[in-house]
Amino acid sequence: MTHPTTRALRNSLILPLFALAGAVQAAPVDTAAMLASETDGSQWLSYDRTWAQQRFSPLNQITTENVEQLGLAWSIDLDNTRGLEATPLYHEGVLYTSLSWSRVMAVDADSGEILWSFDPGVDKAKGRSACCDAVNRGVALWQGKVYVGTLDGRLIALDAKTGKPLWTQQTTDDSKPYTITGAPRVLKDLVLIGNGGAEFGVRGYFSAYDAATGELRWRFYTVPANPADGPQDSPALETALKTWSDQTRWDLGGGGTAWDSMAYDAELNLLYVGTGNGSPWNREVRSPGGGDNLYLSSILALRPKTGELVWHYQTTPGDSWDYTATQQLTLAELEIDGKPRQVIMQAPKNGFFYVLDRATGELLSAEKFGKVTWAERIDMATGRPVEAANARYENEPALIWPSPFGAHNWHSMSYSPLTGLVYLPYQEIPATYANEGGNFVVRNAFNTGSGLENRSLPREYATGALIAWDPEKQAPAWRVERPNHWNGGTLVTAGNLVFQGTSAGQLEAYTADQGELLWQFPTQTGVIAAPMTYQHNGQQYVALMAGWGGAAALFGGDAAVATGTRNVSRMLVFKLDGKAQLSTPAPLQTPDRVPQPVVAAASDIEQGELNYGIYCTVCHGVGAVGGGTIPDLRYSSDAVRDAWEAIVLQGAFRGKGMASFADSLSAEQAQQIKLYIMQREYESWADTQKEQAQ
Repeated sequence: MTHPTTRALRNSLILPLFALAGAVQAAPVDTAAMLASETDGSQWLSYDRTWAQQRFSPLNQITTENVEQLGLAWSIDLDNTRGLEATPLYHEGVLYTSLSWSRVMAVDADSGEILWSFDPGVDKAKGRSACCDAVNRGVALWQGKVYVGTLDGRLIALDAKTGKPLWTQQTTDDSKPYTITGAPRVLKDLVLIGNGGAEFGVRGYFSAYDAATGELRWRFYTVPANPADGPQDSPALETALKTWSDQTRWDLGGGGTAWDSMAYDAELNLLYVGTGNGSPWNREVRSPGGGDNLYLSSILALRPKTGELVWHYQTTPGDSWDYTATQQLTLAELEIDGKPRQVIMQAPKNGFFYVLDRATGELLSAEKFGKVTWAERIDMATGRPVEAANARYENEPALIWPSPFGAHNWHSMSYSPLTGLVYLPYQEIPATYANEGGNFVVRNAFNTGSGLENRSLPREYATGALIAWDPEKQAPAWRVERPNHWNGGTLVTAGNLVFQGTSAGQLEAYTADQGELLWQFPTQTGVIAAPMTYQHNGQQYVALMAGWGGAAALFGGDAAVATGTRNVSRMLVFKLDGKAQLSTPAPLQTPDRVPQPVVAAASDIEQGELNYGIYCTVCHGVGAVGGGTIPDLRYSSDAVRDAWEAIVLQGAFRGKGMASFADSLSAEQAQQIKLYIMQREYESWADTQKEQAQ
């Protein structure tokens, strides 16, 4: 534990360096620039600002004393209807960011003028393979190039001045349901990129490409290959194979996709990568008979030159709940047992906050940061969770916290070396899991094996919080309750400020030490991305991509619409004494009709509900309640209803992201889904009439 006098001394040594922020001349983005950015806050050169992924800025022009003067400097209304998750990068007067469908733009930091834009032309039918919206979390910069991963699995290098493609690599087998939504990372002239798709059945891996030429340098698979096909590619995979059962369904992929977090320690020369859930989620389907199933839900430390595994720590052995460990990995120095330790920290989906020695992977501490019922605690002697009775739902369904949304999802956390606190977007959502081990059917859809395809999510079941977590004490320092979940990532600055956007449509600033709300700005849309800050022409700015979307907005049903927000996509940039105003968004249009009860056999509506849950819920919401991003099917127009078969089976709306489902549904089944949706429209209308009459 750090004593106040120790922390004060540490701060007194750090602050003089922060006072120099912005004094360093801008340079090409390379190793020297990334190392300089540890103390120079003028640039924001990587997704999490630095390789340590702290999302802490040493800029202190905007402080607790003047943040109430923060105003909009300028904004850009964007032609974008899906979620915005990117953190913009700033380098030499230009902001670089990505939009949905893997589009990229460069923006003049003075005027807000779009200097260039790039559309990789992703086939929007690929959205069917995206578990969590057609989103993109950002780009990477290196030596005059901008790198972006695309939803269809490409890694593209663009000229930073013109936006013209310089090289392209297809990093995945595009015939399989792989996707890329994460931001690339660059180090040692290598571009690192992972992928997603475990819900649909893929084998996870991440790759390193030459930053100049695009040549593949190495690839690390996160789960073994089918041993019937020959020996494994590496000793690490031979070790992993021993943790999978003899009855493993290798045809289901295994999962373990590394779809987000990567950090780097330049002194230790170690790359850290977080890996994802199993495919399917339920171990009883994936690996009957048990096993830890390495390297699912793990933190991996590797040599970046070769991809050689140095150590691993598995946060959720034998994962059966979609508890990914792809959440942010943050490097810091903490005082543990009276001694300074170089640590790596993570708050993954499973609800425990982990602190590990980043040289060795030794577990130093792990405590619950929210409501967790699947495990009682982490056994510090073994590093393993002590699971609760029936946590694996083998014999009967189980109501469990957290849900697959996680106690903390991809939304960025931040760490301040000044306060010693981590600022964590927390959410509290349960789920009922049910074992499909004996009844599992492989579909061209989510294959979880856990009975979650068609569950409702009432708004009262989902809440959130902004938690300031003390990683040394492993306890909250302060907490701000949120009535809703799926709130944005955080930014913390040397001005003693924490910024966070909310699903209710606010950008807010709190004191980092006490959690006092000082400033709010109405964004007119739910915010899921994290803000960033930079210094331009001697002035500090805060920038944010605002646009409601992502998994909760698509899938979340009633809980997702509780805030009343929708997608209004913008880039927002703030400065002290900013005077710009947002334009008024266009009103929503819904059909003006009084729905009638559906005249159809109950069995048809029931079958429609079943198939809706399997094939439609992931985008159109549980219970056919749209979440404010994709149009709510209950209120689809008469013209859409008349063209239903052409849309659902013939791909008439393919260009909008609605792929054909002719490979999965018959004409009769498509009609049954329409009947179910029409019945849901009538039920919703009837409920509203009752409420108005009371």
